Amino acid sequence: MRRRHFLGLAPAALGLGALLQPNAQAQNDNKTIRIGYQKSSTLLTIIKANGTLEKRLGPSGAKISWHEFTSGLPLLEALNVGGIDLSADVADTVPVFAQAAGAKLAYVAQESPSPSAQAIVVRADSPLRQVSELKGKKIAVTKAAGVHYLLIASLEKAGLKFSDVDAAYLSPADGRAAFERGSVDAWVTWDPFLAGVQRQSQVRILADGRGVADYQRYYLASASFAQARPDVLQVVFDELKKAGIQAKQQPDQTAAFLAPLWGLDAQTIALANSRRSYEVRAVRLDALGEQQRIADTFFAAGLLPRKVNTSDVAIWTPGQG
Repeated sequence: MRRRHFLGLAPAALGLGALLQPNAQAQNDNKTIRIGYQKSSTLLTIIKANGTLEKRLGPSGAKISWHEFTSGLPLLEALNVGGIDLSADVADTVPVFAQAAGAKLAYVAQESPSPSAQAIVVRADSPLRQVSELKGKKIAVTKAAGVHYLLIASLEKAGLKFSDVDAAYLSPADGRAAFERGSVDAWVTWDPFLAGVQRQSQVRILADGRGVADYQRYYLASASFAQARPDVLQVVFDELKKAGIQAKQQPDQTAAFLAPLWGLDAQTIALANSRRSYEVRAVRLDALGEQQRIADTFFAAGLLPRKVNTSDVAIWTPGQG
């Protein structure tokens, strides 16, 4: 794992290894690997259902513990406080918020861009036809999710500021409920929630992420776990790549497999999956440019407590496990 200092940790001269040693030892003594995920965590949902990690890691005595979260921010909060060891994919915005809070995280893997897998939706009979008409409107959005950045970036492209709209911070489930009962004028969401509302309600996409937000999803670990168990990260990385390839090569079978797990019909899942790349690749420090743009945008909007340098992170590199 390439070592870099973390924001919020001092003195920096101690070095990452010295700072992490107590937790790293604790992780070595604990055979249970705690993994957090959310409903949009397609690849880890497949891996979980197949028992893949249990089969691969079981012979070493490791046990897997799975923990579901409503969205990315509480997922990384749990990672930061030691509630879990590994995080399934979260939107590119979420690590920025965690980093601003001084979280000691390590990037493990990345899914390549899927910009159309998140969008601003309005009801089909809404008079709103373009993003510039959202001024003064109430919009449901999940805080720190990729859609949060999509909303801000889309407003800026249309000549508006985030403060020009009335943002209602809601979970995906609450956001949809508010949207369908007319309590908000628009809802910003991501797949599979986006595909679900498209197929089950009369809606119209006002704008998606194309040309505005790449929407790259990241897999992370606590920095201490990444240092202590690179062998586990290698297994997880390998299985994520396999699952991603299979999901794209066998879309119908994947949708049918996920349907009972997600409680959605296969057609909805197929629509959602068609917009996700599922291309799992290594994270490169020199490719975090959009992460920095996201951090700068949130800070300028007053949503981050301090500036964030997105290169001040730890990155686990495949082949070192």
